[in-house]
Amino acid sequence: MVKYLLVVIVVALAIWLLRGQRRRRRADERPVAPPQDMVACAHCGVHFPRGESMSAGGRQFCSESHRDEYRPQR
Repeated sequence: MVKYLLVVIVVALAIWLLRGQRRRRRADERPVAPPQDMVACAHCGVHFPRGESMSAGGRQFCSESHRDEYRPQR
């Protein structure tokens, strides 16, 4: 009787491990977004993705308030 219980436990453990590997492979196959260019805010210098930037006058800003406050230093 103990032999049968041991066989059932080993089979269940093998199935559990195989399913775990399959899940990990599926997670690895998910498409990864391509990296975005990083730009610096012309006002504060913080770096952030270009897709999140706001531009004005050929310069990139991290927020509307920085875009509005920016004054080129001469």
